[in-house]
Amino acid sequence: MSVTPTRDRRSERHEATRAEILEAAWELAREQGLAALSLRDLGRKVGMRAQSLYSYFDSKHAIYDAMFARGVADFLERNRQLGSTDNPRDDVRAVARLFFGFCVEDPARYQLLFQRTIPGFEPSPESFAPSVEGLELLSRRLADAGADDPADLDLCTALITGLVDQQISNDPGGDRWYRLLDEAVDMYFARIDTRTNRRKR
Repeated sequence: MSVTPTRDRRSERHEATRAEILEAAWELAREQGLAALSLRDLGRKVGMRAQSLYSYFDSKHAIYDAMFARGVADFLERNRQLGSTDNPRDDVRAVARLFFGFCVEDPARYQLLFQRTIPGFEPSPESFAPSVEGLELLSRRLADAGADDPADLDLCTALITGLVDQQISNDPGGDRWYRLLDEAVDMYFARIDTRTNRRKR
């Protein structure tokens, strides 16, 4: 005789409320800025007292941590879906375009994931793990494209995030710095080729 497992409805309601709180937190962050997020406003938005939020999150930083986890997981999923081609440098260009688009489509998310906007906030190891995986994916793509020095990863991320910062700060909603992205990646690989040729001499 088989027994049908019973649903844990209390747990389901708890997770659904957590998801609602997180969505409301993102909405407020986009409207008011990440640092301006207040538990009072958040509680009002989801129809509960601020103190009741502690039944779902231990602290305000725990809310930021859950927001961080969702954001990096979203990017990692998009990154995995890119796949690979027979041209490693085209693959790097594709990742650069993906990252740029991901950042500029939601500046508040970009600030939380890639800038130190919230004083004292550090993501938990569990929430940060997808970021590490994403960097490892990029590092492997760069190595396949001939950029195998550890500093190559730092230079690549600095180059692309620099363009993202310029786009968000100076041309929000436009494409002024996005149009420079492929040229910047070409310049990056030109440096790699110059270094490789020097080594061969």
